[in-house]
Amino acid sequence: MKRPLLYTIVTLVFAMYITSCASNKKQGASNHNSSRIQPFDAIIVPGVPFKNGSWDSVMKARVLWSWILYKNGMARNVIYSGGAVYSPYKEAVIMGLYGRKLGIPKDHIFYDTLAKHSTENVYYSYLLAKQLGFKSIALATDPFQSFMLRGYTRRRFATPIYHIPFVNDSIAAYRHNNPRINPRSARVDSFQSITQKQSFFRRFRGTIGKDIDWSQYQGGKLQPL
Repeated sequence: MKRPLLYTIVTLVFAMYITSCASNKKQGASNHNSSRIQPFDAIIVPGVPFKNGSWDSVMKARVLWSWILYKNGMARNVIYSGGAVYSPYKEAVIMGLYGRKLGIPKDHIFYDTLAKHSTENVYYSYLLAKQLGFKSIALATDPFQSFMLRGYTRRRFATPIYHIPFVNDSIAAYRHNNPRINPRSARVDSFQSITQKQSFFRRFRGTIGKDIDWSQYQGGKLQPL
């Protein structure tokens, strides 16, 4: 690992930690043990539709970033999230196949194939993390999605979910990696796109987390991991 890349990652995560601590202080309470911020027990990687038999630039960047964080000891495990939503392939499984080709051991990859929207990527992955006994998690995705989900992750989850948006310069150093996978294991039968099953407004409700019954949780917030 080159020194500039290591410096970039450490600086970024430290900045995320300071920002999160400041936010928690403003809220008046924190369940986070500041002595355990690295490595994370798991990082959450939201899915991207798999079309035309190959990953697109967004999926490639997210998977590469998860591999970079794993191989450099920033995360012990990776949770890939996403069902067969816009294409007949489970997004989580596709990303896992690429992740394994890059070098992430299969025993350190976990899958959520229920999520249909970005808010659900975090929701179902959080439930999976709780089931697996993970105590510290982070969202590892592109800067735009990370920004869009920041308020949601702060508001709906008792355990802090740190944000580690990928660094374009770090991703660029590995863009030459283009492993081939056999997507057959990720394909589902009798597929119907969400655009055929739901109206635009119904999909929008799902995007902002309205398909989740938050009333079942005290205070509308998932309990600590």
